[in-house]
Amino acid sequence: MLDTWLQALQDSALPTAIREGDRLFPWIEGVHVLALSLVVGSIAIVDMRLIGMASRERSVRQTTAATLPVTWCAFALAAISGGLLFSSNATTYAHNVFFQIKLLLIAAAGLNMLSFHLLLGRGAQTWLTVADTPLRGRVVGALSLGLWILVVACGRWIGFTLNAVT
Repeated sequence: MLDTWLQALQDSALPTAIREGDRLFPWIEGVHVLALSLVVGSIAIVDMRLIGMASRERSVRQTTAATLPVTWCAFALAAISGGLLFSSNATTYAHNVFFQIKLLLIAAAGLNMLSFHLLLGRGAQTWLTVADTPLRGRVVGALSLGLWILVVACGRWIGFTLNAVT
């Protein structure tokens, strides 16, 4: 049933135009890569602050307040462009192990972020210096950074394995 739905999605007008045209796929892919770069870059700024490797002169609250608007806008753009790319070859992407892992890693990064904002980051307004940042903040930052690096790596491998049986 899932494959039937994926095939119908893939065979609809816009995904067909993306797949069969000469211009749409590269433009959408370019937007996706740039948006993902902004997502990972802005998240890395916060993660590096939590770890204590960057933005040491700013509090965690200042760092997140400055970067989260960029992160969310870029994430929305990455999700839309990624959805368009997916739709152009849905049956193949859905069965690609690196695509599946990428989605799981994004979900894990989202859960990590959610746990930080709802539980582990309580009191972050008092983390004015690197020394004030507790171990739990450093662990969340390191885990987030690692997850997003793996998301990017899996994204690159998708293109190399699209036609491979996985």
